[in-house]
Amino acid sequence: MKEIITPPLLEVKELSVNYGGIQALKAVDLFIRSGEVVTLIGANGAGKSTMLRAISRLIHPLRGQLVYNGRSILRCQPHEVVRLGISQSPEGRKVLARQTVLDNLELGAYTRSHRETQADLDRQFALFPRLAERRHQLAGTLSGGEQQMLAIGRALMSRPKLLLLDEPSLGLAPTIVREIFSIIRNLRATGVTILLVEQNAHLALQTADRGYVLEAGQITLTGAADSLLDDERVKKAYLG
Repeated sequence: MKEIITPPLLEVKELSVNYGGIQALKAVDLFIRSGEVVTLIGANGAGKSTMLRAISRLIHPLRGQLVYNGRSILRCQPHEVVRLGISQSPEGRKVLARQTVLDNLELGAYTRSHRETQADLDRQFALFPRLAERRHQLAGTLSGGEQQMLAIGRALMSRPKLLLLDEPSLGLAPTIVREIFSIIRNLRATGVTILLVEQNAHLALQTADRGYVLEAGQITLTGAADSLLDDERVKKAYLG
């Protein structure tokens, strides 16, 4: 029987991005199919966060194509990208410290009507029970792990088809990192498509279906996550 290959949910073609005189991304190609977890690993400054910001339309590429669900999103504004089904949990979490947990979550649903949000709040509180306990607490008083849960929950409030996760383990204790990755695996099991940027290459590749290695703005390796885990170049550079 002939294998049926589904078209990518997101396809990045020849994407180049400049910051001033520095070329942060150089003709990068990648794709993600619906239901996949794909990870982008690399050292600091490799261009990983730049890739997510370009997909979210927070920065403008020098050249290349961004095709989401069969249509170009190059000319879209960030809020239009969210409406189309792409949401990002940013590096450093960036919660609104002086607003409550509930306020932060409701902000994530700003593209949707208020009547639709209650069921989504219930889903986030079921996924993150600690947020339910702290729903009226100021976000700035949460622990780092709780703020990361809040950042992911806020991103999920827009009901994304594609979730962009930027360094979800950054600055967290090992036990909290394991908890965050357990949540990511649970999201994967529910069918959420995820592009994961992560410096913890071992955990990222254990969680993902496929991976890309980004070095100095260029993709140098790609393949199934388990094959990258066994690749001597990846072991030497990222797995210690």
